[in-house]
Amino acid sequence: MEAVTFGVLGPVTAERDGDVLALRGPRHRAVLARLLLARRRVVPVARLVEDLWDAPPPRAVGAVRTFVGDLRRALEPDRPPRAPARLLVTEGPGYVLRAAPDAVDAWRFEAAVAEADRLPAARAPARLRAALGQWRGPAYAEFGEADWARGERSRLTELRLRAVERRAELLVDLGRAAEAVPDLDAHLTEHPWREEAWRLLALALYRTGRQADALAVLRRARALLAGHLGVDPGPRLRRLETSILAQDPDLDPPAEPAEAAARLWNRATEAYDRAVAAGAHARLESTVGLLRNLAVTGGGGLEAAREHRTAAVAAAEETGDAELTARVIGAYDVPANWTRGDDPEAARRIVAAAERTLTALPGDATADAARCRLLATVALESRGVRSPRGPRAADEAVRVARRLDDPALLAFALNGAFMQSCTTAGLAPRRDAIGAELVALATRHGLVNHEVAGHLIRIQARSALGDFTAADEYATAVDRLAERHERPLVSVFTQWYRALRRAATGGSYDSAEAAYRSAAARLDGAGMPGLERGLLSLALLGLRLAHGRPAEVDPAADWGPYRPWAEPFALLADGRDTEARAALTALPQPPPDLLYEALCCAEAALAVELGDRTALERTYGRLLPAAGELAGAGSGLLTFGPVDGWLAAIRRALGPSDTSGPCGPFSPFNA
Repeated sequence: MEAVTFGVLGPVTAERDGDVLALRGPRHRAVLARLLLARRRVVPVARLVEDLWDAPPPRAVGAVRTFVGDLRRALEPDRPPRAPARLLVTEGPGYVLRAAPDAVDAWRFEAAVAEADRLPAARAPARLRAALGQWRGPAYAEFGEADWARGERSRLTELRLRAVERRAELLVDLGRAAEAVPDLDAHLTEHPWREEAWRLLALALYRTGRQADALAVLRRARALLAGHLGVDPGPRLRRLETSILAQDPDLDPPAEPAEAAARLWNRATEAYDRAVAAGAHARLESTVGLLRNLAVTGGGGLEAAREHRTAAVAAAEETGDAELTARVIGAYDVPANWTRGDDPEAARRIVAAAERTLTALPGDATADAARCRLLATVALESRGVRSPRGPRAADEAVRVARRLDDPALLAFALNGAFMQSCTTAGLAPRRDAIGAELVALATRHGLVNHEVAGHLIRIQARSALGDFTAADEYATAVDRLAERHERPLVSVFTQWYRALRRAATGGSYDSAEAAYRSAAARLDGAGMPGLERGLLSLALLGLRLAHGRPAEVDPAADWGPYRPWAEPFALLADGRDTEARAALTALPQPPPDLLYEALCCAEAALAVELGDRTALERTYGRLLPAAGELAGAGSGLLTFGPVDGWLAAIRRALGPSDTSGPCGPFSPFNA
């Protein structure tokens, strides 16, 4: 079936491949508009009759059915006789129009505006400009007097006006104030009562060196508001006038995004130090929004976001406002694809704050969305921590998000579920399903960051399953997304994936080692210590073991959190077998993260070398659920070789003739 698209941002239209469809009379168009307004929900026939006529004629129901039949023929002209409709469908007591999520200009517009809020500030104005370009006139233009359209028309109009002003605000903050002036002038000509637009126009003029014009704009706004509405300008306009007259340095544009975040944060915390002022809440929430945008820029931006986030949460808690605190905690919905945190102590504090806020929120349904965000935060920030709370919070967040039917909320909750999907070995299929749902959901609703995360999750899962054909496709797709939307951290993961691929698919030892070292160089300055620390050392250990080479652990290397699994190898190399056995016995269960299977294999190699039956049985049980997978490849970064090879080696070591002493090195690639 050819794709049909619909327009409501202006006169109501339907098109197929650029050709406008004939919709017959005004009531046909009204039925179509009413079904589009319902957003894929059923509209009962009785409601259609009520909306189409002030005084319905005797055969109004039959007329509606005729209109629907005519619309079906126009929308699906190639549908065979008596074949069920696929687009305009009869369901229950009425009809539903099953338009695709990107088939209606108003829906695309809303998705684009939401996406712009998540983009880096430098890219957001272009996204908003493209979104605003979809407007052809007033929403549902020919139904301006219809009661059923009034609320939706007002909502879309307000969203459009706010998008115009948001774009102007971004341009002014980016040092591109001159670009904002013409659009704001035109905007105010049509909507002279928008105080925020007057403020932005005056600020834009001031930042382009037109101080006198800026003051003239503020005087014009004052005269218009007083003369026509009998009110004085609001506090933001009055403060701006005072600041311009004083040539306040704070009116100067920020130099760099990170500097802007720090400056905004310092102002907010100073305000909280003095007292909780009326405007402090909004300032604090806007700060968290800026930090969220900074987090996807990598390097210094990511570090700045991480540093200031916990302080923002603490400041919100100090207000005693549970709903504000929930918004501040939940606003940081930056998706992640690595299951070990960069700052465990900060994560612990955020989880504790989220738990306290959960108990303080109202118990009724009005707080469900806030509760869901807090639960998703608990799941995300509990990554790599072995506790039943993280998985429970993730499951509950997903249930609530599905019930609320909120795409952005569901994406956030699914990311939390992913973080809690490493509790045992062999869960790559589950993670693959989460990644697939994230990609589909994010693509439909313009959630770029979650679309990126979904592709990276699928790279990891398909690598674990040895499906490098699919993983290659996801790597190519996510690289394109990263280039289009300026996500520099993505290339760190895709380069590591390609090193893993070389190691896992028969590349020479030397070429795989070179690929790992090259990938590791990309981590320098990326702002991800939870990923970087010890990763190269562990990757090279896995490479050596998988190729049947001695471990040759360098205890002076950076092993990060993986040192407990490395030190016994160093003790063995020094001939200190008794100490190595003690270290093996003391090894903890690997944390529930993407390297669980890899660390189990490191332990298995030690147990094979030492002939430790207890450790062999323990690692065999832990690895068995991952039979058929590539050990460690679920990280998308490194591999210790096929799990089946390790299981076979453990079985051999447990045999009667192999339990009395060392079993020697082996290669899981060839076992």
